[in-house]
Amino acid sequence: MRIASREHTDRPWRIHEIAPDFELEDVWALPTPGGRAGEFRDLVASMAGGDPAETANPLVRLVWAVRWRLGEWCGWDDPETGLGSRVPSLRDRLPDDLLAAPAGPTSDASPFEPLYLLDDEYAAEIANQTMHGVLHLGWVPDGVGGYRGQMAVLVKPNGLSGRIYMAAIRPFRHLLVYPALMRRIEREWEARESAVRR
Repeated sequence: MRIASREHTDRPWRIHEIAPDFELEDVWALPTPGGRAGEFRDLVASMAGGDPAETANPLVRLVWAVRWRLGEWCGWDDPETGLGSRVPSLRDRLPDDLLAAPAGPTSDASPFEPLYLLDDEYAAEIANQTMHGVLHLGWVPDGVGGYRGQMAVLVKPNGLSGRIYMAAIRPFRHLLVYPALMRRIEREWEARESAVRR
């Protein structure tokens, strides 16, 4: 479920020092109950390896298909609009200790490029003609003795057109895309838990 911005901003995440000029778009509590050890890396691997358009919901698949087609027609996703071309990678801002940390898993299915992976924090970035964005995952106490995943989305819109684009897609993200993503994460997490118990 979507949660208050302070659940991200009040925690001492390293992303705050890396991307202070990015706007916090959303914070979500993930349906991934667990303990202190190990599970966070499983969550990161699952998120990093997934295609955001991969879902059982046909309406969400249609939304993604329309988005990719519009991007193709408008040139939003052309190589010269992305990381290292239109905008430098946030890896250029990382302090030495984060540069020495693992970047995190990569996947051809995911449009995100990993930045760093710590015991309880992961960040990856994406850029196109409309914005420069960060997917941030954290592993946080759940208030009842366990832990759970938390996802934040940070963005730096590219001018007025980027702001219009972000405003236009917000209802689709909140009503369709993120709820479908939460259901996928929950199914995968439950399958993982069942496998661990067996």
